[in-house]
Amino acid sequence: MILAAGLTAGVALAAPRSATFEVRHELKVTVPEGAKRIRIWFAMPQDDPLQQVKSFKVEAPIPHRVTTDSEGNEAVYLELAEPQLKEFNVIETFTLSRREQISGVDARNARPLSADKRAELAPFLAANHHVIIDDRIRNLATEIVGNERNPVLAARKLYDWELANIDYWVKDPKNKKASPVGSSEYCLTTKTGNCTDFHSLWTSLARANGIPPRLVYGSFFKKELDGQDADQSYHCWPEFYVSDIGWVPHDVAVADIFAGDFQSNADNEKLVRLTTADGYTGADKTKVDYYFGNLDERRVTWSRGRDLTLSPKQDGGSVNALAKAYVEVDGKVAPEKEVWTRKLTFKEKK
Repeated sequence: MILAAGLTAGVALAAPRSATFEVRHELKVTVPEGAKRIRIWFAMPQDDPLQQVKSFKVEAPIPHRVTTDSEGNEAVYLELAEPQLKEFNVIETFTLSRREQISGVDARNARPLSADKRAELAPFLAANHHVIIDDRIRNLATEIVGNERNPVLAARKLYDWELANIDYWVKDPKNKKASPVGSSEYCLTTKTGNCTDFHSLWTSLARANGIPPRLVYGSFFKKELDGQDADQSYHCWPEFYVSDIGWVPHDVAVADIFAGDFQSNADNEKLVRLTTADGYTGADKTKVDYYFGNLDERRVTWSRGRDLTLSPKQDGGSVNALAKAYVEVDGKVAPEKEVWTRKLTFKEKK
């Protein structure tokens, strides 16, 4: 069959891999002096066709419940009034089985969005606070895509443009940095960033071209950190909708590592290795192609979407994303590392 540019029949027809992990997801909260009220929304594994969650359990010294936000994401909610505790931990434990996602996306099957579908997906064609759509973005999207009207092939053109023009910050950590918020403006201006910067820019360009994407927030289960007392951090990737195909994933940020256009050295070697699911041994064109339409099995989904309204509603403004947790103290956003820290650890089951 004829696949989207860069995919091979071997990739499309391979049997999906799977993996199972015993997971510990821990939130440590340090109560600020004089705090009267603390509210916590802690990310949890979602109902996702690619992952199965078993034996989910929450341990906490205060009552908790599961709530659902404006994008349908579930989170563990906790509230503490007149706190007597100086610090406390919230611990989620669960078993996660995850399947590799092989879309086998075929550009021949792609169809334009109908008017009804475009109306239904309107939120995924609009800007977010850090995902801008302005004349600069519109003009660049047109320049990149040209006359291509097939949404799969247009999406691949945007993917290839980022590979050629944006560098993941870990390639040169002395000179390149990520933004703290996942910003398409930052990524376009500096030509660097982390996964959220990369995918925010790709989302801006895709939406400007009439392709509706949504951002997925999750984490890798990094093979090198299996069984280690080390946080897995977070990772994000887009899914874009194509009529007659459905939601198609990609991960141009990780693909950029495998593009191999950098020198390995003492400054970047460990960072580069830990930016992927299973390590880095050098440039790999097959992985660059693989990550358009396919995702490895070593990850978990925490949430989807940007500019979230939580439940119960937060006192602050819209929440940029729920990649780890969102915490408020007396109605104000409590910064990570100052008030709370998250640690995700795992052990793979053989």
